[in-house]
Amino acid sequence: QVQLVESGGGLVQAGGSLRLSCAASGLTFSRYNMGWFRQAPGKGREFVAGVSTTGRSTRYADSVKGRFTISRDDAKNTVSLQMNSLKPEDTAVYYCAAALVGLPASTYGYDYWGQGTQVTVSS
Repeated sequence: QVQLVESGGGLVQAGGSLRLSCAASGLTFSRYNMGWFRQAPGKGREFVAGVSTTGRSTRYADSVKGRFTISRDDAKNTVSLQMNSLKPEDTAVYYCAAALVGLPASTYGYDYWGQGTQVTVSS
């Protein structure tokens, strides 16, 4: 049974930092490209960042470029999202996801999803 479990969310002031982690089990982690998405209240789920199986390729949404960094540790089966210079508009539930093929920015390309972790940025 595949499980993706996010952690690290919380409440932070604008300008602060958080580090999200996603622990994967039940799949051959090294074969999967990994992504982070977020969903704010009343909005659709949007792509935030992704990292390839090798870790050498990454992609980011324009809204987070230069502030967020995605990384993976295949020895620990984890993917992380370092979020700096947080803004109130970053408030959302953050999800990690695994894609066997490609590094899509669409939710349709992902095979497995976590349950999400709440990030709230106060102004």
